[in-house]
Amino acid sequence: MNDVAFFDILRQGLWVAVAMSAPILAVALITGLSVGLFQALTSVQEMTLTFVPKVLAMLIVFWVSMSFMTGLLVAFFQGQVLPLIQGN
Repeated sequence: MNDVAFFDILRQGLWVAVAMSAPILAVALITGLSVGLFQALTSVQEMTLTFVPKVLAMLIVFWVSMSFMTGLLVAFFQGQVLPLIQGN
């Protein structure tokens, strides 16, 4: 395998990682901003109030988008990684 093919597969793998993590990170950002705004408006400064809703929202999004993430990862491996291992 030459350098160009290696870096191309590395680039595609990084994009797959970004696509897989984007829904979870977006929900964490939105939830964190919402809870932070709520805390600023009500002057409630409780540490668990920021942590628990964010983790619950991330778990729900992970559970909902698990099939999307698995399909994306399987397609990447079947299309890019396995042909390299087989020597095609």
